[in-house]
Amino acid sequence: MKIGTISNWNEEKGYGFITPKDGDKDIFLHINDYSRIHKKPIKGLEVNYILNTDTKGRKCATEVFPLRGHKNNDREIRQKIFSIFVFISFGCVIYFLHSHNYIPNIIVGIYSTLSILAFLMYAKDKNAAELGTWRTQENTLHTIALLGGWPGAAIAQSFLRHKSKKLSFRIIYWITVILNCAGLYWLITPQGSLWLKIILRNINFG
Repeated sequence: MKIGTISNWNEEKGYGFITPKDGDKDIFLHINDYSRIHKKPIKGLEVNYILNTDTKGRKCATEVFPLRGHKNNDREIRQKIFSIFVFISFGCVIYFLHSHNYIPNIIVGIYSTLSILAFLMYAKDKNAAELGTWRTQENTLHTIALLGGWPGAAIAQSFLRHKSKKLSFRIIYWITVILNCAGLYWLITPQGSLWLKIILRNINFG
């Protein structure tokens, strides 16, 4: 184990640098390599870490945790509980609407499929970020959320710890949630229900 001080930290992007106590060059630190049972990293925090190398041979810090104190995982736990609550609550809404014939099977299928797809895309993008390979565009993630994958995205953000800290991304994400829910509400109105039936009838005839 080595000792150093976090000399720079970008909360929005989830990475920073550690200045080693022995005077070596600064070491890269990614949030995924930081302790999950402590408060988020901050500039000036003394930490223990293991010097490692990434897939490209660059030096990086792994298994990083504060030298003393700084324990508090309440925020992460609250995020996970909230995402599970949102996921289950929306699932109950979908179940109620389907069981009372407000929405057809295809809508349930769309939400289920896109939620799984969203989770997999977040996992793929996180892996790409760690390996330094091609990333999934944020607009693509937002589009999947807007079309119905936002419940799966909520689980991915909290459990994969990906895209959960970037404020601009989170704002747009919640806008897609609101727009999608507004669209779902419209589909259960008489006008929206009629429109959906016409679309499905045309698809079946086609």
